[in-house]
Amino acid sequence: MVLLSLVAPAAFIAAVVLIFGLVYALWILGTLGCAAVLLAFVARLWLRCTLPSRKQGFVAFFHPFADSGGGGERVLWCAVKALQDAYPSLQILIYCRAGLTPRALCLRASSAFFLDVQDRFQVVPLMHCDLISPKRYPRWTMLQQALGSVQLAYDALALAVPEVVIDTSGWAFMYPLFRLAGVRVASYTHYPTISTDMLQRVTSRQATFNNNSKIAADPIKSLAKVVYYFIFAAAYGAVGGWANVVMVNSSWTRQHISQLWWTLKKPSLVYPPCNVSHLAALPLDRKLKSLFLVSVAQFRPEKDHEKQLHAFSLARERAHADTQRTPSLSSEAVLAARLKLVGSCRNGEDEQRVANLKKTTSELGLDAHVDFCVNAPFSEVQQLLGGAVGGLHTMVDEHFGISIVEYMAAGVIPIAHNSGGPMMDIVVKDSSGMVGYLCENKEEYADAITQVLSMDQEKRMSIAAAARRRALHFTDKGFQEAFLECLEAGVLPSNLHR
Repeated sequence: MVLLSLVAPAAFIAAVVLIFGLVYALWILGTLGCAAVLLAFVARLWLRCTLPSRKQGFVAFFHPFADSGGGGERVLWCAVKALQDAYPSLQILIYCRAGLTPRALCLRASSAFFLDVQDRFQVVPLMHCDLISPKRYPRWTMLQQALGSVQLAYDALALAVPEVVIDTSGWAFMYPLFRLAGVRVASYTHYPTISTDMLQRVTSRQATFNNNSKIAADPIKSLAKVVYYFIFAAAYGAVGGWANVVMVNSSWTRQHISQLWWTLKKPSLVYPPCNVSHLAALPLDRKLKSLFLVSVAQFRPEKDHEKQLHAFSLARERAHADTQRTPSLSSEAVLAARLKLVGSCRNGEDEQRVANLKKTTSELGLDAHVDFCVNAPFSEVQQLLGGAVGGLHTMVDEHFGISIVEYMAAGVIPIAHNSGGPMMDIVVKDSSGMVGYLCENKEEYADAITQVLSMDQEKRMSIAAAARRRALHFTDKGFQEAFLECLEAGVLPSNLHR
């Protein structure tokens, strides 16, 4: 009885404390919520007073570097073409860096991507695109780029306020600004600004290209970076929730955006348009006069060309050792093969990266077996894909992997990293059979390289044919249909008719 008399008051006190705690927490949240609503209301009024009037029936694309030649730009121009074909009378704006003209952009889209885009759109010139350049911010890069994107978005709105804006470059922090200005927002995300994988690597103090080894080795600095990343991730999730329509380019990206963005509806999966029609015309039964592998990727740190060189070197070492014991056609094929690194350089840092890769090539004794094809035109890339037997891709957590699809369309057997889009969407075994190899470390890459280089022609053609069939899942037409369906369901004016 004494025990019960002691427990009962304690339980009563705990319940009272819990109730008052919940009430206080709700009061705090309510106060913050009211403050946020008031702030949004004031910001909306201010924007309506300072910005030009909204252009009814205008749709704008936000893509500051629209003249670049990457996969993101191919998405942009396929999206523009989709809207032009479906709605010929639609008024389209392109927010992009100053100095570009519709004619020049259309010529670029034609030469780089074989896309026939009409120049019946207007360019809205952005004068300060350096605000989102990572080179401008040696510290707190993500945060400062995010703030820079908001300023750039305001500059864009000060010139023209459309009815709809389509972001194809991934700057989510500007979405609230567009919405407060009365603009509906559609987002096509290629790669999350911050991902749960990045959070995990920083938390576990794993040194990578985006987590400096000095910070990873210091527990205090690592803790500070963990706090910074988690706060940034929460803010990123909040601003992402302002988009009316959310599209992503792969299952991997959708998984991360679903975890981070504060949205009720699951993001729509819209595979990017890949240039498969021209490449699929290449013959599978090619004359293998010279046996070689290709690697098609920009010379950026995350593409990890170093791993490719070390894996190729390891495959050659194994083949050389086998030849010493028992000569075979398999070992001879590996020793006779070449590796061709094909990619573009964006700036001086990329050029220095190529110089370092050439130094590594020399150190590994591969000078006579590795070729660097820097800034090669598409015609040369297509020719190389028409003769290669295997294609290397070593980026960890690649969001999609357009170059892998291009390998497969051309009949080149892909050897890709076992993560991200390649694992979840592209190099997947279906009814067609095996379409390529997935690897994680240089030993596995060396095994795959050896198998691809030494397999007989019949088996190679069987895998290449299955890979080509798989690549046909990622066409321009498929992208355009899915893209328009998402826009029509969420942001396009209801009075538009095809």
